[in-house]
Amino acid sequence: MAVVTLSRQVGSNGDEIAQRVCDLLGYSYFDKRLMIEAASEVGLCDHEVVDFSEEHYKVQDFLSRLFGGKPRPVKDLLIREEKHGVVDPLTAREFDEMHCVELVTKTVLSAYQKGNMVIVGRGGQAILKGKPGVLHVRVIAAQEVRIQRLRAQGIAGIAKIKVMIEQKDRATAEYLKRFFNIEWDDPTLYHLVLNTGALEIDDAAHIMAEAVRQLKPAAVA
Repeated sequence: MAVVTLSRQVGSNGDEIAQRVCDLLGYSYFDKRLMIEAASEVGLCDHEVVDFSEEHYKVQDFLSRLFGGKPRPVKDLLIREEKHGVVDPLTAREFDEMHCVELVTKTVLSAYQKGNMVIVGRGGQAILKGKPGVLHVRVIAAQEVRIQRLRAQGIAGIAKIKVMIEQKDRATAEYLKRFFNIEWDDPTLYHLVLNTGALEIDDAAHIMAEAVRQLKPAAVA
């Protein structure tokens, strides 16, 4: 059993590489459906699963950063809470950013226990840092390459694409720093850093798959 965490820049083909690795190894791609399955194993209901990843994170404004960045509300959920063996009726509860990150962390750890999984984003490189049987990968590309790929996807305007890249990079970096206290571009967090400006999707996927095969597997619980 092994797990791959993949952190990628927008326009780096990271998502496509992750799917190809799943195909090569017969692994599962950790998506919302698998989050719900993993959540059920740690006692969470379907409606308690909030996929709060760096893709959904909004960069803090100046005043929020100045005054310590109080957690912002993300979603209101109806939940049943158990107290002293008695299950209460459905009650509304506001989940802020910290609650949601805790839920994501629990589901990622549960996915790790299952193994044979590719986890894209969600702070996997921090949550599973030091765990046996995990390959941490970062996928990058030069800005001009990312711009070309995003244009090919139908996004018009180089200026608009540059702003999009800057915003998404900043959001990911802030998300990982704020909630996991890591620097996104710290190479020591990863076993592999793949530059897809020099690698095709299939080549990068095969490099990752071979690295997974060389991993010492995690012990089965």
